[in-house]
Amino acid sequence: MKPTTTIVLVLGLGGLLALADDTPKSMPAKEPELQRELLWRAKADQEARDDWVRWMKDHGSNGVMNLAALGKEERAGFEKVAAKMNGVDADNTKWLKGVVEMHGWPANTLAGTDGADAAWLLVQHADADPKFQRRCLDLMSKLPKKEVSQSKLAYLTDRVLLAEGKKQLYGTQFHSVDGKWKVRPLEDEANVDKRRAQVGLPTLAEYTKLIEQQYGGSSKK
Repeated sequence: MKPTTTIVLVLGLGGLLALADDTPKSMPAKEPELQRELLWRAKADQEARDDWVRWMKDHGSNGVMNLAALGKEERAGFEKVAAKMNGVDADNTKWLKGVVEMHGWPANTLAGTDGADAAWLLVQHADADPKFQRRCLDLMSKLPKKEVSQSKLAYLTDRVLLAEGKKQLYGTQFHSVDGKWKVRPLEDEANVDKRRAQVGLPTLAEYTKLIEQQYGGSSKK
């Protein structure tokens, strides 16, 4: 197996996103049982990713990990945390598909603002099914702005575009290359901060600093 030299930043973004959350906080849920299930599943999602992030911090460097250099026990540890995260994602994606079939996208009015945020988290991590991510993005894009966080919509937009082999619009997706955090392919970079401001996100430079603070490393190395 060749050494892994880059890893896409897709984990543990909840804290960063909260800084740019633009959804109202007082909207109750029409479907409280759905809300509770979404919150429970989002909690499982974050716990699995917390395990992964801790493992990466212990064994990697700025998001870069050399799998070939791992010993037997370390590789077993890696496989364990990866299997847990992938299993949680697969189960959540399957369940969310059923929700979308029954209700459409579980937006703020239906699931409450925290439930809607949880639904977004689940689809954001449904990378094994990019067609489903695209379907959810299209559903979310058609809803009134009061029903969907525009900053979170921007994150999913970038995720879907990159999965489709296109360039992202908002610069929310990064990867680490040789210890440096770099934005993944970006359309019209000169105007990215204008687009970010429109959806309540900080400038790309500010966001990069947040990533460096949370994950370590520096884009200036």
